[in-house]
Amino acid sequence: MVESEIARETDAGHERFATYVTSKTVSHLNDAIQHFQLVLDQCPVGHPDRAGALTNLAWARLEGYTQNDLQDIDSVTSLFREALALCPQGHPDHPLYLYHLTSALNWRYAKENFIAAYIHESAQLYCKLLPLCPEGTYLDSIAAGANGVNYVIRECDKLPIDTSDEGIHIRRVILELCPLGNEHHPKALDKLGWALRSHFEQCGSIDDLDESIQRGREAVSLSSEGHSERYAYVSNLAHSLWTRFNHQGNYHDLDEAISLCGEALRLCPVGHQYRDFTLDNLGNALFTRFKQCSDVNNINRAISLQREALTLRPPGHPYRDCTLNNLANSLQSRYDKLDVSEDLDEAIDLYRDSLQLMPHGHPFRHQTLYNLSSALSSRFTRTQKSEDIEEAIRLCQESLAHPTQGYLERILEAIEWVRESELCQHVSALEAYQTCLDLFNNHVMMRSSIISRREAATAFYGARSLPVDAASCAIRRDDLRRAVELLEQGRGQQWLLSSRFKTPIEDLESENSNLAHRLSELSKCLSEAQGSTVSTDRAAAERAETQYRRLQAQWETVVAEIRNIKGFSRFLLPPSYEDLQAAARHGPVIILLASQYSCGAIIVPTSGEPLHVPLPSIALTDLTTLKDRFARAIRQSCRMKPGESRKDLIVLLRTVWEAIMLPIVNVLEHVLELKHQSRIWLCPTAAFTSIPLHAAHPFQTRPDRSKEPCLEDLYICSYTPTLSALVRSRKMMKKRVRPSFVAIGQGQPRAGKSKELLAVDSKIELVRKLVPETINHTTISGLEENTWVHLACHGKQDCEQPYNSHFVMKDQPITLLDIMEKDIPHAEFAFLSACHTAVGNEETPDEVIHLAAGLQFSGFKSVIGTLWEVDDAVAKHVVKAFYENLFKDLEVGGEMDCMKAAWALNRATHSVKTKVLLEQRMVFIHVGV
Repeated sequence: MVESEIARETDAGHERFATYVTSKTVSHLNDAIQHFQLVLDQCPVGHPDRAGALTNLAWARLEGYTQNDLQDIDSVTSLFREALALCPQGHPDHPLYLYHLTSALNWRYAKENFIAAYIHESAQLYCKLLPLCPEGTYLDSIAAGANGVNYVIRECDKLPIDTSDEGIHIRRVILELCPLGNEHHPKALDKLGWALRSHFEQCGSIDDLDESIQRGREAVSLSSEGHSERYAYVSNLAHSLWTRFNHQGNYHDLDEAISLCGEALRLCPVGHQYRDFTLDNLGNALFTRFKQCSDVNNINRAISLQREALTLRPPGHPYRDCTLNNLANSLQSRYDKLDVSEDLDEAIDLYRDSLQLMPHGHPFRHQTLYNLSSALSSRFTRTQKSEDIEEAIRLCQESLAHPTQGYLERILEAIEWVRESELCQHVSALEAYQTCLDLFNNHVMMRSSIISRREAATAFYGARSLPVDAASCAIRRDDLRRAVELLEQGRGQQWLLSSRFKTPIEDLESENSNLAHRLSELSKCLSEAQGSTVSTDRAAAERAETQYRRLQAQWETVVAEIRNIKGFSRFLLPPSYEDLQAAARHGPVIILLASQYSCGAIIVPTSGEPLHVPLPSIALTDLTTLKDRFARAIRQSCRMKPGESRKDLIVLLRTVWEAIMLPIVNVLEHVLELKHQSRIWLCPTAAFTSIPLHAAHPFQTRPDRSKEPCLEDLYICSYTPTLSALVRSRKMMKKRVRPSFVAIGQGQPRAGKSKELLAVDSKIELVRKLVPETINHTTISGLEENTWVHLACHGKQDCEQPYNSHFVMKDQPITLLDIMEKDIPHAEFAFLSACHTAVGNEETPDEVIHLAAGLQFSGFKSVIGTLWEVDDAVAKHVVKAFYENLFKDLEVGGEMDCMKAAWALNRATHSVKTKVLLEQRMVFIHVGV
């Protein structure tokens, strides 16, 4: 067909189409489509008129679709998409073809049950289109008109709030479509704020909540007193502030939320269609204030407001169930304060009424199940009726199975289940603990940065003690294997999640090289995506989170495939007892358990079943007191003169021996028949982590005037943060390279950072003499390039953010985070001659986040660390004695062996008793193999 024929057919198509538009005769439409199709057939790919031919045919089909004369909308959008692809950005017709596609999507949305995906895509296309429409042009007038972008904005505003990443993105797109000055701008801000708050409630990222409040403030500031939507903007901002208060406890947030709720109520006087909402919201805010300050006036007013709201929501009202639940909540809280049983009984009745109005699948049913469970548990403590606690636990279990809630709420409900089951020693207690730890693991795992994982792990009151309480529960049920497994799953969480992406896969490669390669690549991508800090660029942070979750899903799919391979069923799952017992291959591991329910020890032997050692004379409160007394005694001893008696310290070490270590030693000697000078590993939990267990000493004399042996006279003591850490180090010992040694010394940190360490140079020179190959380095590359490292500098423990704990260097500090991000599988030994390198953090469910553990995680199998401040001038005696013992076999052809480090430290502290004071001998500990 020549160009003139294409033009004639096109003109004929337009003529028939125009006739159809006026006459609505379908035959004219069919004729037009036939002409346009003929033209398209003669314009193959690459033809200059193909985009126009596609558009003509698409518009004819779209008109027929809008008039219900045609049903095929798929072909219409496909034709417009192809035309747009032929006119990419920069093409003069690109804006027009963008508009064509939005028109088709808008019609499809309107006629196909308002499927959100169509209007969402249209909104994103408008973001590209509007900047390309010069003001005053015809395209600008139709694109910015009532049936253009304004239609898209209005329809998106009608959609329910979507808390997914895509839903948040669309709300940002809508905000971009109505900039400051646009009549829809305040509502777009409000909707985005609402979506961000809901996203926080699902995923727990405080950044979402902070931005929600920011957007809410902007919306309120743009709505004057007489603005028809101001009450809604004020209410939503109050809700976000109230939510942040519940998460962070800042009273300014709660006070502002109550003030805003009061304003919203004034804006909705009697007769206003939304007065019931504002009554309920103010009641909830006052209820929260009562929970904090126990002022009965607050709870009485809350109940009054909620009763009024209930009268405005009679039977049949869609939100009656919510008000019934809220009123019940307030009555239950007043009962907790005033002990009026009628309040509790009414609360239980109201919760039941609320549940009857919530079918299975109702988005808030789980909350009422949880609340009724809590109320029944409270009544059980008063009446001791078993049916109440049985129902309470059943309801808690049902609430956890609800499909609409996020990890935050499920974890809180699981913690409540734990509390209730412990209250009556219910048979489901172990299941409750396991559920809690699994949910906790999944919640934390979804965070893409190491620091944000810790934030997630510390966000729940009571979560810190879950692992030790779970182990205590298993012990009380005579299931010691399970106790070890639960404790390990909970306490090693931060290290476990990071190490999953560093797991050696040699065994898998021989079985299935393809899966091994896919896992290796995804693990590498995930490891690189584990950002050390949260991005300040909100959009970039969202993209990073989305990418991380996508990679995580792919990684889990591959791992699921691997677990279907014979012999790999437990690949990367929390380790079983059999897996963990490998930690005791060279000597028993002694887990010191400090729980509110019981204190004791579990000894994991080299073979056979674990052994429980009760510690009946000590409770968790005693340990807390002992820990504090040790801290004071150490500070006091460090200020004392050499000749002064360390009486307080001696008394405390005798207490540790008699109350804690002697019962354990009795089992080691008489049950396991462990020979003296054998190695043992201590794995302390909770308050035990701050007590120098290795230094336990009877300080007594026998009748024959000989000294009673202390723990370190009997056994060679090491520590391990977790059993998995020790197992991992042992496995990595299989790959050894030719040893190299580096000494890193920094006695003169940057001005103002720390005091000068005068003995560092002499200490480094001492190490150089003991190990002639020593090279003096002052940067982290020394850690990466050598298998053995001696580090002499200041060490700083950051209790607020343990990943910021660091070694003080001249240029910049080496943080725990820096160390964790290194992967040094060939590393063997590190001597940390610095302060506070093996002191953990008590806010997370594992109390083992410290510099020595970080080095062990990065690859060092054997580490000497410190529990408190080191006297630099005295420490060189320990350093000298340590290396003399460690390397004395080198002269006769021996090898550098990091597995001798614990023995060498034991010998060193014994040999310097006359030169080094007690508190400075105790300060050094060995961690690892």
